[in-house]
Formats: sequence, structure tokens, C-alpha cells
Amino acid sequence: MAQNSKVRDARRRLIVALDYARLSLALEMARRLADTAALFKVGSQLFTAEGPAGIEKLSALGSGIFLDLKFHDIPNTVAGAVASAAALPGVEIVNVHALGGAAMLRAAVSAARASASRPKLIAVTILTSHDAASLRRVGVAGSPASRVLKLGRLAQRCGLAGVVCSPREVAALRRACGEKFLLVVPGIRSVGASADDQARTAAPAQAIRNGADYLVVGRPVTSAADPAAAARAIVEEISIGLRTRN
Repeated sequence: MAQNSKVRDARRRLIVALDYARLSLALEMARRLADTAALFKVGSQLFTAEGPAGIEKLSALGSGIFLDLKFHDIPNTVAGAVASAAALPGVEIVNVHALGGAAMLRAAVSAARASASRPKLIAVTILTSHDAASLRRVGVAGSPASRVLKLGRLAQRCGLAGVVCSPREVAALRRACGEKFLLVVPGIRSVGASADDQARTAAPAQAIRNGADYLVVGRPVTSAADPAAAARAIVEEISIGLRTRN
């Protein structure tokens, strides 16, 4: 029984990114992984192609949805977008951009709390495709780690449940924001795997060991020859991280 509980704990921390242009492909993958992943991430590509109807069909499979649309606009517009997202079936996590500022973040929090479903609202800090050089080119001074920490603290002060951050910043955010602040971590690559277009990556066990709550994994699972086996391998790495967590 204890072993089954540990497996369930590891599985509930895996979010698989369904980055597809067609719902049929996303549904096929979701069915293959429904017993392994706790949530599926729907981002801009799939949502733009299929809209709310796609969310309805995916949620009917029984897994939760992380709606990854990264809202970033004036406060009133973002509040409306969050309210609409919260009304979709199965949506458990919604995100906004922390760079939208305090007024926008607070408006988003108010909208999420006013909804019937009350999804977890989290903020994107610095995209995992950025490194220090690319941040400088868009006028953001300082290292990615320092910017992530500042934005994470801002999100916490504004009442958000947590943030999206790269694996490299997990330990510092956990120390700064405490144990109850959710850390949702993309950029996950097993040792030896290709980083693809991610600049700040880490292996699953290390990210969990440092304090990550959820790991978002896309291509290492969905592009694998056997996606279900790849997902199970990630879950096993998560289990290792939990057993050796700081």
C-alpha cells in the first residue's frame, strides 16, 4: 500500500505537454498516457487550432488540464481571460506572465478566486528558452536566476499559488517562497537527452530533489518511440527525487 501511494505521488507530479496542431493527435497521445500523467498541458498551438471544444474533449478522458496560455495584457483583459479559462471543464492550472506587473497579477487572482472552479493560478517568470545574453538583447538586466527570484516574490505577494520556472531556479525559489508555493518546472531532460530549444534544463530527479512540485515534459515523452514507457521512466526518476528530497 505504501509503495502504491509513492507511485501515485510521483505520477501526480507529471504534466505532459500536448503540443500539437490537431486535436486528434493530442487525444491519441492523451489516451496512451492517461494512466501515467496526472495532467495534460494545452498551450497556444493546440488551443488556437481547436479552442474550448478541444479542452472539453481532453478533459472527458479524466485527467486535469494545465491551460498554458501565458496571459499578458492590461489588468481588465487578463481578468476576463482568466475567468473564461476557469469556466472550461477540467482546467486545474492557469498561467499568466509575471512581467505583466502587480496590478495585472492581482486582477488575475481576483478572477480566479471568483470562479466556481478556483483553478491554481501561477505566473511564468522567465521563459526557459532565455539565457543571460538573450535577456540583455530584449533589455532585461541581470541574470535569469535573479530575475526569476524577483518575479517569483512578486507573484507570491500578489496572491498567486506559484510560478513556472526553469529547473535551475527551483532551489532558490523554494528557499525564498516557502514550502506551500507551487513550482511548476518545464525544461526537463533526462541525462544525455537533447535540450532541444531549452536553455536552462535539468534531469527530473534533480528538479524534484530541489523542490519542484510539478514537472512539465513534452518532446522527451511525446516524441519517444514508446511514449508510455518514456513517461513511466520519468515517473521513476521523479520517485528517486522524492526519496532523496532535501
